[in-house]
Amino acid sequence: MRFCFDTVLDRLRDWFAEPGLILRSAICCLLFFAIDAGAQTAPQKITVSMSSTGMPSIQLFIARERGFFREEGFDPQLIRMSANAAIAAGVAGDLDALGSVGSAVRGIMRGVPLRVVAVDLRRPIFWLVSRPEFRNAKELKGKALGIATINGSQHSAARKMLAIHGVDADKELTFSQVGDEATQLQAMISNSIQVAGLTPPYVFLARDKFKMNVLESSIDKFASIQQGIGVQTRYVQESPDWLRRLLRVKAKSARFFHDNEKETAEILARVWKVDLATATEWYRRCKPAFTPTGIPTDDEIKEFLAEEALALKLTETVPAARIFDFTLQRAVNKELGIKG
Repeated sequence: MRFCFDTVLDRLRDWFAEPGLILRSAICCLLFFAIDAGAQTAPQKITVSMSSTGMPSIQLFIARERGFFREEGFDPQLIRMSANAAIAAGVAGDLDALGSVGSAVRGIMRGVPLRVVAVDLRRPIFWLVSRPEFRNAKELKGKALGIATINGSQHSAARKMLAIHGVDADKELTFSQVGDEATQLQAMISNSIQVAGLTPPYVFLARDKFKMNVLESSIDKFASIQQGIGVQTRYVQESPDWLRRLLRVKAKSARFFHDNEKETAEILARVWKVDLATATEWYRRCKPAFTPTGIPTDDEIKEFLAEEALALKLTETVPAARIFDFTLQRAVNKELGIKG
């Protein structure tokens, strides 16, 4: 059938000329705005990786429970996966954002096309935990250290905590890549490994339920960029609206985390299935490690990159500008009145 524009115009003239013009016009307007509003309010799906349900991921849980994702128009898919798998998925475009930015930094230092645009943790929150029969780090020589990812944040922190006690982990221990922290705890129980660097809740489960020994803390010993938002380099260059909104989600979560002890501890208690007193204790222990602005200091970045270059045996330090870009985070902080 041939389309005739003049015929369409004639039908419209007849329609509006008939009685009930105002009512029909009103119905048309209502239908148009209803359809338009529905299109605008449909939440956008976004995929963000996280390495565990431990303390490093707390701000993602806050964002989900407090509705910050919804406020910014997102339907979040929080996907638990190893850091290496997240990096591969991020590069391939199967993830919108990576949570494991410590491992992402190490990948970027080796040429992976990612950028870190926000940081949650400026200090590591790992504790060196051993089976009950080992009373100090020196007794662990020749034993197996459990890790999630080779050269990941946990591996790096464990090396440094052992070094505090004069133990060269690369020469005096073996590394066993056994999976996430829950799997590592089970491996320690079965004696498949003898030591691991754990975050809450796994560290206090190991100590309180299985009588394991906590030998060292990393939280006040050295800098570490851990957890945040990493994306493909092209997104930093294009600065899409969804990335700005995602950083608003993270900024709101960070502010809530720092300003609301009781409510944050309640979220931790629900996620970890522990009592409120335990959740509050570990919130207070870990809070100083989190940055309130999503941006570490220049000194923290410099210290971290120098240590990582040494650990990765790089001949020179990779410039921070090739790894981090906090331009959009600074703009978001200004929008939300977050200072620092």
